[in-house]
Amino acid sequence: MKADATLAQCRWGVLLLLPVLASWYLGLRHVGTDIHQGEVYRILYLHVPACLTAFMCAFYLLIVSIIGLRRKQESSLYWGRAIAELGLMFTVLGLITGSIWGRVTWGVWWTWDARILTTFILGVLYAAYLFLQASLPQGRNKIIASSVLGCLIFVDIPIIYQSVVWWRTLHQRSSLAAGTMSSEISQVLYFAIGAMLLLMTWMWVARVENIRMHEKIKTLARRIS
Repeated sequence: MKADATLAQCRWGVLLLLPVLASWYLGLRHVGTDIHQGEVYRILYLHVPACLTAFMCAFYLLIVSIIGLRRKQESSLYWGRAIAELGLMFTVLGLITGSIWGRVTWGVWWTWDARILTTFILGVLYAAYLFLQASLPQGRNKIIASSVLGCLIFVDIPIIYQSVVWWRTLHQRSSLAAGTMSSEISQVLYFAIGAMLLLMTWMWVARVENIRMHEKIKTLARRIS
């Protein structure tokens, strides 16, 4: 029965990966070239979904952390750890793809631009959350400390979003939110964002199950020894 559930979960993963691949194909082959940025803009079909998914991970972590503070259940640690791992992964992916775009557009791989810096801080906070969980012993204090940090991580998201308004940066304001993108580009970009968010949600659930199984094996190993 467990094997059947695992197989079904893998099938869902493949099915949810297909729209992501389709969005990349559409972005590379079926959307016209941007008149201002040229071909390099196509990396935005990976960069923008990765960044927005990293931000959504922070929102999910906020919800998990609030539940953890209220219920003090160990399961909140599993959900928090899994979403923080994904948040860190997508943040790093967003920074890497942003650096590639910046090298072509700005002529530099990295600059301490306000939006880049605040996004980098988000990655550091995700890593700090994972380090905190790994370093504390099981118990109520671990749940509380992890939940408090999980709530604080979300504070960085509005700062990232408003960074182009509050400070002078190389980043322009969001063309997607402002509606200044062509409908052809924005439709594929929305599709890419939605596909990435769905894939991330599946990865989150699958990773939680993996963590639970790992913890059960550790508990069983301690009892045997």
